Formats: sequence, structure tokens, C-alpha cells
Amino acid sequence: MGDGGGPVVLGIETSCDETAVGVVAGSLLLSSVLSSQVEAHARFGGVVPEVAARAHVEAIRPLVHDALRQAGIHQTQVDAIAATRGPGLVGSLVVGFGFAKAFAWTLDKPFLGIDHMEGHLFAPRLEHPGYQPPAVVLLASGGHSQIIHVPEWGRYTEMGRTIDDAAGEAFDKLARFMGLGYPGGPAIDRAAASGDPTAITFPRALGDRPFDLSFSGLKTSVTTYLAKAARADMVPPLGDVAASIQEAIVDVLVEKTFNAVDATGVGRVAGGGGVLANTRLRRRLAEVAADRGVELFLPSPALCTDNGAMIAAAACFHLGDGSRSGWDADVDPGLRLG
Repeated sequence: MGDGGGPVVLGIETSCDETAVGVVAGSLLLSSVLSSQVEAHARFGGVVPEVAARAHVEAIRPLVHDALRQAGIHQTQVDAIAATRGPGLVGSLVVGFGFAKAFAWTLDKPFLGIDHMEGHLFAPRLEHPGYQPPAVVLLASGGHSQIIHVPEWGRYTEMGRTIDDAAGEAFDKLARFMGLGYPGGPAIDRAAASGDPTAITFPRALGDRPFDLSFSGLKTSVTTYLAKAARADMVPPLGDVAASIQEAIVDVLVEKTFNAVDATGVGRVAGGGGVLANTRLRRRLAEVAADRGVELFLPSPALCTDNGAMIAAAACFHLGDGSRSGWDADVDPGLRLG
């Protein structure tokens, strides 16, 4: 058992284009290391699955050793090994899952396959000891946008989800269209700092559906607006466009999250996923939570994005309820939370 009051777990996350390894003891973060593939994919304007899988193969072994070294423990002191089972890119998932399973077999330790999105649910626990269910959790990333009611750990009800593009996907596509580069979320966040979020009114979709999300209409509206402006030789300042896009996405995410708060009556809101690193979203969530007297638990930006520590944190909970994955377990690229 670790000093954090729980088992020492090494977690591996390779669902997309980041190779990440973390070590936790209960809810105590011991280490979190990551190998970024941003430069490898930037020239393609998005993630290339084959490139991602090969990069995971190259990075995973040294990262595991680095995570153990930073945690100050020997591999024999680990109580269990965990890895992301899904959802994600199948080639990427297979690399981390297979390595973790083999490592656990070699050490004669329990192995657990963890839902990537459940990992994001647990990420705030690594920095906020007061974060406990019941809670409403906003999960927003490049591939997923969901609003989850968590009445207790291990029980999850999806209240709303995107019916088309995820929030992070919308950021990426619009940033690419505007020539801001990849990844799009941080690029638009930076550009928006010099802009006016009220300069252009872009649509907020699904106003008649309290929890569901949609961002494809926003993408169409922005590209149409910019095309018309270009034809009229009246292109608005880039910062204003970025800030207005960001505001449209943030408005919807915040409104739908607190609609869920009203519906469930919970007093806690948490978040996870790369979009939660967005500075405007974090500020708006904090403002609304303060106005409503709701506790807010957001991971630091480094733990919002994909990381191995969140996978280990979720695995710690499941070790406690007796869960284990068999040696015949396999990845599930289409895994759904709950």
C-alpha cells in the first residue's frame, strides 16, 4: 500500500496521440510523464493513426521507467498495472494495453483495463481531496463531449452528449480552416486573448434540448461567415473571430452543464478532457459555480489532457471493489462509459 492510503498503481494511457504513464498511491499523485506527438502530426493537420501507433511503440518502455524513477519506487513495489481499454484508436490502444498486460504478467501483479472517459472522471481527485460524488461532470475533448451524472463512484449516467462534432474536434477543424495550426484548442485560446468575444454572434445549437450538444452547425456558420467576408474584402480581425468561436463553444458547455446541475440538484461540478484546459471555459465555469454556490473541481491543465495518472486513479478505485481484468481481455475502441 502507498502513502496515499491506497494501492500503488502504474497507469498507461495510449488512446490517441499521447503516450502517457503515471503512478499513484490511492489518490496521491507520485508521477506523471508524457511523450507528445504534436509535432509528428502537425504537418498533417490531425492525428494519423499509423504514425501514432509507431510512436507509442518507441516511447512506452522508457516512459514507464521514467515514471517509476520519478515516483521513487521500484517496479516490484507496484500493486497493480492499468491501461486504457477504450475508447480510442485501435492501433494506439493495442500498444499500451498489450505492454501493460505483459508487464503485469511479468511482475505477477493484477491487471486492469480502464475506460478512458472514466479516467477523466477521476482526474480531479488527484489534486482535490474534497472531490466526491454526487457530482455533475463535464467531459470535453477532441473525440468526446459528454455531461455525466455521478451519484457514486462506479455509477455513471450520461445526461447529454454531442450529436455530431465534439467540442475539441470543432476547435481543431476551425483552427485548421483559419490557418492557426494544430492542435486547434490551444491555438484558438491564444488568438482569442486579443479579440472581442461579442464581435460576431455565432449560433448556439440545440437550445430546445437541455443537455445535448452540437457543434457542426457552428463550424458551418464560421466557414460561411469567413467566406462571405473574404468575398466582400471585409475580413474581420482574427482575434475577434477566435474569441467569438470560443465564446459560442463555452456558452453551450457551461449552460448545458448547469442545466444538469439544476436537474439533479447536486452541489458539485467537475470536469475533464483537453477542452477543460481552455482558459475562458475554466473562468466561466468558476464564475457560474460561484454565483450558484456550487463547488467546482477542475484538474490542472496538465491533468485535463490525456495522462496515465488518471487511468491509475480509476484503477485504484476498481482494485478496491475487487475488479480485475483477465489475461484474455482486449481493447474496445468503441467503449461507452457506464
